[in-house]
Amino acid sequence: LRRGPFMEMALSRGLRCCQRVFSWIPVLIITAVVLWSYYAYVFELCLFTISNTLEKAVYLLVFHVCFGMFSWTYWKSIFTPPATPCKKFQLSYSDKQRYEMEERPDAQKQILVEIAKKLPIFTRTQSGAIRFCDRCQVLKPDRCHHCSVCETCVLKMDHHCPWVNNCVGFSNYKFFLLFLAYSMLYCVFITATVLQYFLKFWVGDLPNGPAKFHILFLMFVALMFFVSLMFLFTYHCWLVAKNRSTLEAFSAPVFASGPDRNGFSLGLHRNLLQVFGEDRKLWFIPVFTSQGNGHYFPLRSQSSESHNPLLANEDMWDESDDGSEGSLGKFSFLFITQICSRNFFFKFFSPYTIIFISSTD
Repeated sequence: LRRGPFMEMALSRGLRCCQRVFSWIPVLIITAVVLWSYYAYVFELCLFTISNTLEKAVYLLVFHVCFGMFSWTYWKSIFTPPATPCKKFQLSYSDKQRYEMEERPDAQKQILVEIAKKLPIFTRTQSGAIRFCDRCQVLKPDRCHHCSVCETCVLKMDHHCPWVNNCVGFSNYKFFLLFLAYSMLYCVFITATVLQYFLKFWVGDLPNGPAKFHILFLMFVALMFFVSLMFLFTYHCWLVAKNRSTLEAFSAPVFASGPDRNGFSLGLHRNLLQVFGEDRKLWFIPVFTSQGNGHYFPLRSQSSESHNPLLANEDMWDESDDGSEGSLGKFSFLFITQICSRNFFFKFFSPYTIIFISSTD
């Protein structure tokens, strides 16, 4: 039977709706594990197992601080919308008509070159052309990529993470790093404080009961998540130190002079400031402090192209409706991963730290 346009449209919408529903499953899994860990630690360990009042009070106080920071950063990572290019990077009505009516690819490329001269765009495609998104109809700012999952161009896109059901980029990269850091701290604190009671249950010094299962399982889960998070966090710290996104680590950005993996690196100190901002008191709090607006990033080279007069007043690129908020971290170390084509998927050590990268360019 032949399907009509209405049937195909309804099927497409149904599939998209199912995809959106299923995309929340990883978040629900993490939430369920964290809520169970809260019950196991607060009730089974602190209230039902520990008898020393001072020890119980200290454990509960520190635990709730770690739990609060973890929850805050996780919330911000999930619900901070990806920053998208502002209207200045969209084709005007006349430019769009001229581009669509032109059938010659070389002439289309020349039209984009003329438009890009008015914008702070320095990166190119592998062939040297201006990066343009046919889906969003925008000239891509430097470090911007189209996410096929979010179906939009994302400023300074790093990757699409199923565990936060969001695209990690300029607006929330700092929050994502803090989420990894506080997740590790949460796991370390649980492991350190549960260890002695884990050993007592293991050797039989404490009576069997419901608390035994929760404490034994809590120890294993905390250790497993800590190992996974450690590799992922270390890798992102290395990226921050080099001022690279995950996409740029695998495919070097291309400039007029050619590919350059360190094209945006300004040195460790300035790289950190670009992500965390100049107010160090706010570095470890999930509030937006990153420098810039996500549309322009200083270049390492002092070549003539970086002296574009359009950049003399960077405020001209600020937009109140950008949705710009976002991103980076510290330290160094490279973790080897695997890639599969342009739309690719890779993971760090365990299924608990899967990162999904979906970029069309």
